Amino acid sequence: MKPCISEATTMPCTFAEDVAAYAEAGWQATEVWLTKLENHLEAHSLADTRKLLEDSGLQLAAAAYQGGLLLSQAEQRRVHYDHYRKRLEICQELGIPTLIVAADFAEAVDAVALERAAVSLAQAAQWAAGFNVRLALEFRGKNTFCASLDTAAAMLHQCGEPNVGLCFDAFHYYTGPSKLEDLDLLRPEWLAHVQLSDLAGIPRELATDSDRVLPGDGDFQLAPLLERFRALDYAGWISLELMNPALWKMPAAQVAGVGLTALRRILDQETA
Repeated sequence: MKPCISEATTMPCTFAEDVAAYAEAGWQATEVWLTKLENHLEAHSLADTRKLLEDSGLQLAAAAYQGGLLLSQAEQRRVHYDHYRKRLEICQELGIPTLIVAADFAEAVDAVALERAAVSLAQAAQWAAGFNVRLALEFRGKNTFCASLDTAAAMLHQCGEPNVGLCFDAFHYYTGPSKLEDLDLLRPEWLAHVQLSDLAGIPRELATDSDRVLPGDGDFQLAPLLERFRALDYAGWISLELMNPALWKMPAAQVAGVGLTALRRILDQETA
């Protein structure tokens, strides 16, 4: 398993500032925050961006995130899919292999909506395959639906497309309704991307993304998760994803350095 860092961890910085800070700290890969990259590309060409990445030695491990694909309809759906196509083109041009998809279940849904979502996910996966990009569906613990690992696994099964897998975010796993036995539902071919963080001293029912702390500094049992991933022969990226405003006030290179140390410590403990 390979460490990378999400640009959400240093959200106030630009894409170029993130690249410089991460390279200085010793990271070899980043999970792109797509809005940052899109803003960067408004003023810089793809060729210049590729050169920036080559000079830094930084790989683009995945891109976060795309919403609006599963339940949108009519004109709203057209707008979302037009944006999605442009993002797939960017991913293809820069060699980003994985695009994380938000589940888009903010309100109560019925059986018709669920069926439509599975069909839409399959269509989105087929689109992505044409750009050599794999989708990673992320369940979110506070959603009204697709809040748990077992429901996300059911959606993947119903979708039936090999080009879509699962984005496993430890924060959403522990703060949502997922259970330990849900890990048995994971298939090697489904695990597409992993995001790690921790939570300290906050009731899980009240926890928000801004409460995320460095892995190993909180109460989450991360070792069993990593053991399960390794048992599945997962050799992909483990992304440090924090949206903590306190960290955003610190120099990006300092946050990146501390984050790399923390993530390496967790991964080293799991292999010891």
